[in-house]
Amino acid sequence: MVIDTEILLRLVLAVVAGGIIGFERKAAKKPAGVRTQMLVCMGAALFVLITVNTFPDDAGRIMAGVATGVGFLGAGTIFRAEDHVKGLTTAASIWIVAAIGLAIGLGEYVLAVATTTLVILILQLSRLEFFKGT
Repeated sequence: MVIDTEILLRLVLAVVAGGIIGFERKAAKKPAGVRTQMLVCMGAALFVLITVNTFPDDAGRIMAGVATGVGFLGAGTIFRAEDHVKGLTTAASIWIVAAIGLAIGLGEYVLAVATTTLVILILQLSRLEFFKGT
């Protein structure tokens, strides 16, 4: 069972991690900015925290449910425009933010910080000419 101060720390860290990624999305003028990414990350962390504290044997099932549910949220950001598809990176960012939230909810801080850092680096690749449109 996770104590209350640890729960609060994990939720705050989830908000911060989601906010960092959301800020990058907002700076790039993409949908699903700061608030969306914060809420998805914190929500995923909360689902894991509730499960770990009440039904520890069901954590895997709950995490799979979060991944599936967030997939539907991300799918709503994807659309076809003329001859190309838009929103795939936004959908992927929502999906990975949920995974970061799950990691934080489980107390995997190093994994969450490393992944957040890598996500920011990957999203910055779009500023390079070679990666535009991928």
